[in-house]
Amino acid sequence: MSARSETTTAADPAARDHAPLLERAFDRLPEESAYRIRKIEGTIPPWVRGSYYLNGPARFHRGDLRYRHWLDGDGMVCALHFEDAPDEGTPSGETHVEFVSRWVASAKRQAEEEAGRALYRAFGTAFPGDQLKHGIGLESPVNVSVYPFAGKLLAFGEQGLPYELHPRTLETVGVHTFGRRLNPISPFAAHPHFDPETGEMVNFGVSFSARQPCVHFYRFNAAGELQLRRRLPLDAPASVHDFGLSPRYGIFYLGPYVLDMERMAQPETTLMEALTWKPEQGTRLLIVDRQDGEPVAKIPLGAGYCLHLVDCFEEDDLLHVDILELDQPIYDQYWLPDLFTEVRSVQPVRYTVDPAAGKLVQRRGLAEHRLCDFPVVDPRRFGQGDPWFWCLGISASAEPGRKFFDQVLRADWRENGYVDCYQAPEGRFLGGEPVFLPDGPETTEPRRGAVICQELDPQTRTGAFLLFDAFDLAAGPMARLELEQPVHLGFHTAYQPAWERDG
Repeated sequence: MSARSETTTAADPAARDHAPLLERAFDRLPEESAYRIRKIEGTIPPWVRGSYYLNGPARFHRGDLRYRHWLDGDGMVCALHFEDAPDEGTPSGETHVEFVSRWVASAKRQAEEEAGRALYRAFGTAFPGDQLKHGIGLESPVNVSVYPFAGKLLAFGEQGLPYELHPRTLETVGVHTFGRRLNPISPFAAHPHFDPETGEMVNFGVSFSARQPCVHFYRFNAAGELQLRRRLPLDAPASVHDFGLSPRYGIFYLGPYVLDMERMAQPETTLMEALTWKPEQGTRLLIVDRQDGEPVAKIPLGAGYCLHLVDCFEEDDLLHVDILELDQPIYDQYWLPDLFTEVRSVQPVRYTVDPAAGKLVQRRGLAEHRLCDFPVVDPRRFGQGDPWFWCLGISASAEPGRKFFDQVLRADWRENGYVDCYQAPEGRFLGGEPVFLPDGPETTEPRRGAVICQELDPQTRTGAFLLFDAFDLAAGPMARLELEQPVHLGFHTAYQPAWERDG
């Protein structure tokens, strides 16, 4: 698992290319831009008012160097500002949408722009003379996620502090230190979670020391002030991308994907090459008290891997942990331009555990397996056990060969599977976590909301954002917002409704 797989579309005679021209998504250098979207097909509901944000890797070459891995590219953030602000070109009552895209002016990007060449080693790309941050870690390209919090917009990368951006123009303000309570070497992951009731943000970061690896557990109040930082020892320096949060607990799915920091410190050795899958060591579920970070239980689960959790909720004394589970890590399927060449399925799984007793009560997996990722729930119901979640899927999951996301899916735990699906036209790809856009601050009946994701057509070199009825994906987009130029295929997204943004 530490080196690039040799199984590619060209090498496997049984494989075919299910993603023709996908390489074009990584060849073009996106431009910063700001304009009003003029070409809108369909109807945007009047309750879609607010700001949508997308972050992801966008620059995959600098000079003669071409990055080899999807996680390597410099971060670029895009925004869609939905407003009821008619002007001479917008009839009264229709939606005015402004699009903005801008590079995150990270320390890595700024230094390499000034030098006119690549300086820093990346997740999957090393080169002669490359540099590490403080000689031990990667200089973050800040390319994973973006979230509004405590009146600020924060862009996140792995293992480094977030950068504050202007919420309208996306101009980089600078590194956000939470009132100087954290410093640039504080481990800080790209997957914070936000409590809809308290407004708190909870996050984590992993220290990969071979002598004493640990996870840092952070809790911030709604004003952005650090309330808790707790270091929790780990059995091994496990790679952890996401975690779970419930009203009383923080939850860590610790798969045996282990990072060797000494190996990574060697010349021209990538982080990807320093990661090793060790299933014999087993997977554990670490549960901590949300208020004080005190460990509550560590429960063995077998030997699975989880990149993203779905949601966590409590019923009486039991804790339910919903995840997307794989048999092994997925990062070796991110090589450019041949992504997802090997057949690899993902199963939505609900683990029910008794934290007080420290035992597993039940493992329940949804019946259908397919390659899917980027799960989201209605943010108003986060941590409350909503039956639905949305994600991106790949229609050719069961077939070898290059492929990419081309579906938006809705799963229902009550129905034991996927109950709704949008299938993109052949040759088009979907990107960006399909974030849920609520119709108001409170949940209503019948349930109403929208999800949005991006579309790329490499054949015509065009891009758009697609807006769906969250509960009728199969009907197709209710609005398509065509861009003047296509943008990068993004990772994580956020939506700030107008009642939060303007209030």
